[in-house]
Amino acid sequence: MPTVRPPLPPHRPSIKVGCMTVTPDNVPGDPRFFVTQGPFGLEQLAQCSGAELRNAADSAQACTQFSGIAPLQSATRGQVSFLDNRRYLPLLEGTEAGAVIVAPAFADKVPPHAAVLVSKAPYQTWARIASLFYPPPPVRPGIHPSAVIGTGCEIDPTAAIGAFTVVGDGVRIGAGTDIGTHVSIGGGVEIGARCRIGAHVAISHALLGERVTLLPGARIGQDGFGFAVTSEGFESVPQLGRVILEDGVEIGANSTVDRGSIRDTVIGAGSRLDNLVQIGHNARLGRCCIVVSQAGISGSTELGDFVTVAAQAGLIGHIKIGTKARIGAQCGVMSDVEAGADVIGSPAMPFREFFRNVAFLRRMARKTTQDGGSEKAENA
Repeated sequence: MPTVRPPLPPHRPSIKVGCMTVTPDNVPGDPRFFVTQGPFGLEQLAQCSGAELRNAADSAQACTQFSGIAPLQSATRGQVSFLDNRRYLPLLEGTEAGAVIVAPAFADKVPPHAAVLVSKAPYQTWARIASLFYPPPPVRPGIHPSAVIGTGCEIDPTAAIGAFTVVGDGVRIGAGTDIGTHVSIGGGVEIGARCRIGAHVAISHALLGERVTLLPGARIGQDGFGFAVTSEGFESVPQLGRVILEDGVEIGANSTVDRGSIRDTVIGAGSRLDNLVQIGHNARLGRCCIVVSQAGISGSTELGDFVTVAAQAGLIGHIKIGTKARIGAQCGVMSDVEAGADVIGSPAMPFREFFRNVAFLRRMARKTTQDGGSEKAENA
């Protein structure tokens, strides 16, 4: 039988924040910060998410309209919740949620008062329903009076330019794109439709596709780390490439993507970079890659499609990572990685080999400790 964690408490105790009393994690979607839609009926929720609706009218207590989402332990009858991990089955059995998203295997575990939204991918269904209740804030077209706009720019009238943003000459900005405050956009940059650019982002020497998201503080297209070593010191090498962000790319807060030196740095369609990620010049990421916080990819390294690079991993330059390879946390990758491989450690090695080595070292350490203890006992 799998180990089941004890149920979490219904909510954390209230805390004082200045003159306010706040209960953390109790009510998601604070209307001060999030746009809210609804209420929605069960049929609407099932239709938008693709889930199969069961048990919708089996109980007189069943709710017909829903106003939002919440965790299992704090949801009320007017909220939707979900289960995607069997560890939390005790929370499911005690939930007050009016509807619960579950995999087919857990459908019979949902309390009788709740409607069941059955999905083979509960977390994806949860994402769709959450987006229905809490859509992105609407774009408010127009250019703020404090923004500085260069000459020869093409800005779609449905785009928004925030306060104190500086847009260089010849910039093109597509329909429905939302540019935040204090953003710096260098001359010649092109930004596609429906992009979201957060506050204090700096973009230069870059071409962005559609639906690109740059969270606050991201730096795109800055100088790559390129220099010649001489007997008198260092001489900088001109960085003459660009950054290409394909459709649907998301770049986290305070992450950096350097422009290429003699060819472009490319981030493939749908890829997600976490906060505090560094991408070196000439690097190329395939489609739907994931790079987690504090990881660094050195110049001219290439990643295939659907590669995952975990937190604090470091990849040296001029290597190739195959499609669907997975790089473990704090991994030091110094050579090519085959497609589909899972590696960890520094230097990187296959998962099984790494953990065999760890087990061997532990055995040797225990043996050394025991032998040392025996010698001390004999000498005494």
